[in-house]
Amino acid sequence: MTTVTAPHRLWRNTRYLTWLVSDTSKGLAASLFGFAIPLLALIVTNDPAQAGIIGGAGMVARLLMTLAGGVLADRHRRIALMLLGSLIGIVLAGGFTLLALGDAMTFGSLLVIDVLLAARSGLFDVAGESAIKEIVPDDAMGRAQAANQGRDAALQLAGGPLGGLLLGMGGWLVGVVMTLCHAIAALTAWMLGRQVRRAGMIDTGADDVAEPSTVVEPGVAVKPNAWAELREGFGWLLSRPDLGGVLLITTVINLGFNATITTIIYALQQDGYSELLIGTLSASIGAVMLVGAVCAPLLVPRIKAGVLTIAGLTVVSIGAIALSMVTDPWAIAVVLGASVLLIPALNAGMMGYFMVATPSHLLGRANSAAGVLGMGAMPLAPLIAGFGLAWIGREWTILICAALCLISVVLAVSNRALRALPVESGWAAHAKQYETV
Repeated sequence: MTTVTAPHRLWRNTRYLTWLVSDTSKGLAASLFGFAIPLLALIVTNDPAQAGIIGGAGMVARLLMTLAGGVLADRHRRIALMLLGSLIGIVLAGGFTLLALGDAMTFGSLLVIDVLLAARSGLFDVAGESAIKEIVPDDAMGRAQAANQGRDAALQLAGGPLGGLLLGMGGWLVGVVMTLCHAIAALTAWMLGRQVRRAGMIDTGADDVAEPSTVVEPGVAVKPNAWAELREGFGWLLSRPDLGGVLLITTVINLGFNATITTIIYALQQDGYSELLIGTLSASIGAVMLVGAVCAPLLVPRIKAGVLTIAGLTVVSIGAIALSMVTDPWAIAVVLGASVLLIPALNAGMMGYFMVATPSHLLGRANSAAGVLGMGAMPLAPLIAGFGLAWIGREWTILICAALCLISVVLAVSNRALRALPVESGWAAHAKQYETV
């Protein structure tokens, strides 16, 4: 007689819910700062190129620290790192608040605080992203990632208008809310640690959890080698045809579409539109992504991840082309919304498969490697937007970004491994065939 196992119910998993609250609070703080920093930079400098330099420097800092964050997440307790990162976030957000209250916002001070907050994210966010593997079973990972996409969409929906409202009243209010968000993230990370210990679970990544590939002679202490550990993470990821080939596609689409959005934000601010209106535009993207995230749990179990990815990239590319032709804020909102409708399902499929396919002892480094390789060109996005607007204007800058998006579609269609990625129920079996590659 065959026993049918009931599907895992995410909303009854208290550890996942606690993790979600912690990660969401941290995400709201990042969303507010990500919205405020380019506008503050433009207000302070009145120069898109200087605003682009600030944004680019922050992205470089995050990418570099992500490498170290991956090693930390595999060496130490991941939930403890979540707590430490949130505590540091409280300090940095408080510092930003004091700078704003003291009317000390300059190009230099914004550059420093952006770099520090971005470095904090790179160093500690990998641990939070990796901790979910021990909290959610493989057969529910796609739905968990779809729920996370919904959460991200809700943050974008709320973050833009809230950021615009707070910024209109004073930059210091953005800092106060960021500080509160990091405090909630720290409290819930502490609660998650207690829940995990009570359940008798291992916070994977702890020092006493040895990697299977590590051979230690009795009585011989082995000094940790961060570079060797990083090379192992990159080497494993690039050796997997089902994962490594997707990274170039991710890099190109992230650069193209994010540079498109940054160009639009810079252009609207330079044209005299208010922070609240720009925030509402950001909220329209979040509203459509929330709809897409609601649909994602229905699509991921039924449509191949490869098909969802190609469809999502195609829609984004068409939207980028259309954005070069519209200048009215509400027309921009409609086109942007249509462009991102399939993004939550795309992300849920790709991120869910990645979490299932990656061994836990490598997850931190593989996460950081994927982040660095997939987002490596992102520091160029604000630079393309800033210098593009100054040198060739809005339309041609967006058309260049759209060309990058189209290149990602061509790369995806020609990638056999990506096209073969199955639906959620087949992820574990599909990943096993590459384990000895």
